[in-house]
Amino acid sequence: MDTSINTIPLKEKLLELFEENQEVIKGKSTPLVNRLRKNALSLFGKLGFPSTKLESWRFTDLTPLLNTEFEFDFRNKSRSMDIEKIFTCDVYDLDTFSVTLLNGWFVYQNAALTRLSNGTIIGSLAKALEVYPDLVDQYIGKAAKPEQAGLTALNTAFMQDGLFIFVPEGVKVEKPIQLINIVDSDSPVFLQPRHLIIAGKNAAVTVVHCDHSLTHNISLTNTVIELFAEENAVVDHYQVQNKGRNSALITSSFFQQKKDSRLTSHTITLNGGFTKNMVDASIKEPNCHSEHNGLYLVDSNQHVDNHLFVDHEAPGSYSDQLFKGILDDEAHAVFSGKVLVRKESQKTIAHQNNKNILLTDEAKANTQPHLEIYADDVKCSHGATVGQLDPQAMFYMRSRGISERSARQLMMYAFAMEVVQKISIEALRDRMDHLVEKRLKGELSICDQCMLHCNSKEPTTFNIDLSKI
Repeated sequence: MDTSINTIPLKEKLLELFEENQEVIKGKSTPLVNRLRKNALSLFGKLGFPSTKLESWRFTDLTPLLNTEFEFDFRNKSRSMDIEKIFTCDVYDLDTFSVTLLNGWFVYQNAALTRLSNGTIIGSLAKALEVYPDLVDQYIGKAAKPEQAGLTALNTAFMQDGLFIFVPEGVKVEKPIQLINIVDSDSPVFLQPRHLIIAGKNAAVTVVHCDHSLTHNISLTNTVIELFAEENAVVDHYQVQNKGRNSALITSSFFQQKKDSRLTSHTITLNGGFTKNMVDASIKEPNCHSEHNGLYLVDSNQHVDNHLFVDHEAPGSYSDQLFKGILDDEAHAVFSGKVLVRKESQKTIAHQNNKNILLTDEAKANTQPHLEIYADDVKCSHGATVGQLDPQAMFYMRSRGISERSARQLMMYAFAMEVVQKISIEALRDRMDHLVEKRLKGELSICDQCMLHCNSKEPTTFNIDLSKI
């Protein structure tokens, strides 16, 4: 169990705020959810915020952020904002069912919940608690582990709104569901959205989760995602992170898989001052496929930390982790990946790999791949690399008339494409290809619009005279 130092000011403030606003926070929650809140608040009181004394936070210090005078919105002050006037998100040829969170609250024009003709439900978690309480009660809190992490406990105690998706048995949702999570505030804010995604037996769904900032103010977003893939379900989950330099984004994703299910998750970090992604994947039943890919491109003094735990609780399953990063200036990246293969989980195949390129002497990467195996009939591997661009490859390209700048960009681009090519949505893959090129050229920064707001049909190009190669 995590232990932590006492960050008394903010910790005590949060405990007091809950007591003062608990009726508003609870809203129309079910008795079960309110019991979860009570238990989680008690756990947060014991655990507090994480410190560098914890193994999972050893290289990531949250303490400086906790001295900020944050504001909290328990009554949805963003309700009156017209989201279409301040934000658009458009990927060429990407046809999605789009929903938006603004400062932690679900934004809608007609209805907080939409029920499609095939029975799929998409919308506000707060509204789902009111309209479908039995369905929410069946899943919420069943994957998250507040007893192991103070931030998960904090989110559980304060959860009010977020994204709710339910795909019934046998339904294959044709369009990807795109969540656009926006922070836009004139003052420092502390947000805690909670997302619940359920893919029923033999169901299939793709979810694209985009995090953006429209403000240069300090913000701290503590997100918890619970995702359930029932028997033979197929889920493709994307997180695209492009936040401001003064933003902090902490995302705790809890995935739970049943027999024969297939889950693929992708985490792409292009911008953000402080980013921490924690993935906890539980393979509960046999013959599951669990794949986790990540790409982070950071510079300046940006910090990104990816912490993954895959728990093989049943035999005959496959898991794979591939995370790659390019670090410039004084950026710092952390990767911690663990695979646990329990005694009964024979015939398990598990791989994990983390690769980092450091472009300067000041950039730093800490990587900790780890296998814990108790079964004897398995195929498992892990590896990690931290290095610079290959000087021999650089010499080869320079000798064929390619400038040093173009050669560096080409090598970095090829390095990143191994992850980008795993994106199954063609329109999103093409756009990410374009954005990665821009990011590597230093042309992509957090802007006043969605980082995916680009309708250019032009292919990725480099300023290279190919006739000289």
